[in-house]
Amino acid sequence: MANNDFKSFSQKKLPKGWEEEAARVMAAAEGKGEGEVLREIVSRAERAKREGTLSNAEIDAFVAQISPVLDAPKRRKLLKIAEKLKRL
Repeated sequence: MANNDFKSFSQKKLPKGWEEEAARVMAAAEGKGEGEVLREIVSRAERAKREGTLSNAEIDAFVAQISPVLDAPKRRKLLKIAEKLKRL
C-alpha cells in the first residue's frame, strides 16, 4: 500500500537541476503576470527538450507532481502543454 502523507510525497524526486531552475524562474517571475510566467516556463522547457536535456519521462514526473495542486482548468492546460512538449 502506498504511503500518501506529505513526507512521502515530498521525498519524490524531480529530475536533477529542476529545483535550481525553478528557483531561477521564480526569481525572474517576480512582478510578472501568470501568462508571462507560463510563457517563460514553456519556453525554457521547449529549449531543454530540443537540447536533449528534458525527457518525456521527466515531463511526466513534473506533471504528476504538479497536477494535484491545480484546479481542473489549469490541470487541462498543463496536460496540453506537456503533450506538446513531448512531441518536440
